[in-house]
Amino acid sequence: MNNPVPPPPPGGSGALLPPDGGRDRPLFVVAAILVFLACIAALGARGAWLQAQRWTSDLESSITIQIRPVDERDAQADAEEAARIAMTLPGVVDAIAHDRAHAEALLAPWLGEGNLPADLPLPLLVEVEIDPQLPAPGEALQTALDAAGLAASVDDNGRWAGAVRRAARTAQTLGLAMMLLLAGAAAAVVAFAARASLAARINVIDALHICGAEDRFVAGLFERRFFMLGLKAGAAGAVCAGLVAVAASLGQGPADMAFFLPHWAMDPFELALLLLAPLLAGLTSAISARLAVASDLRGRW
Repeated sequence: MNNPVPPPPPGGSGALLPPDGGRDRPLFVVAAILVFLACIAALGARGAWLQAQRWTSDLESSITIQIRPVDERDAQADAEEAARIAMTLPGVVDAIAHDRAHAEALLAPWLGEGNLPADLPLPLLVEVEIDPQLPAPGEALQTALDAAGLAASVDDNGRWAGAVRRAARTAQTLGLAMMLLLAGAAAAVVAFAARASLAARINVIDALHICGAEDRFVAGLFERRFFMLGLKAGAAGAVCAGLVAVAASLGQGPADMAFFLPHWAMDPFELALLLLAPLLAGLTSAISARLAVASDLRGRW
């Protein structure tokens, strides 16, 4: 009489699912990279929103007066007169008249230091701080400046606030979409790996079934294994993402100029995000593995 129980796999360790012997390492690396990218996308979307909030607040609370240089007039005196006029209007908190050196400093990143001719006429700027809770005095200020005979134009910075908010919402939407795509990619990779692991241990699974193990019990074995793998890979990816965000926030390079780059704001939300990333990675891996194994086992016996 033939023995219906298949022979044990070579190199067994006594565990129901023998260890992979290093075959899970590539999956670990791929999962860690996907979690890293998902965390970077989330931190980038968060940083974009926070930066947009700061920019919007600055725009809504300021007005810029541009004093155009005119022959036989002292532009610096006109700028100081414009600042004095601005301070007489309701809703104006402060007004600062800047000199030519300030205008040259603003142009230096594009034209370089000391490359402007001394006789080149440059418009001077007057920075006006206003109360955002009150109506913007832009039209009244322009009327007062015209009445004083100043060659000045008023730029209401608040009109750019809407564009900044739309850009922030777009960045948030893109970040969320990237997170969902990466989660889907991780689930697909884990499902493929779970099916490959099931095929490699089919003799063990057949033996467990003969002993009375049901499909959900076998699927649970793979679920637990891939949960731990996803948890460890998620922790590695989250730690790397946090380090990158901290390094970008402390630097003086592109992270300070491009608001969509990851930014570490040192708030509880970002800390909770990085702490939850390993758990979410583990749950995604566990669910994907269980569904894939249960699907393959369905109808086998």
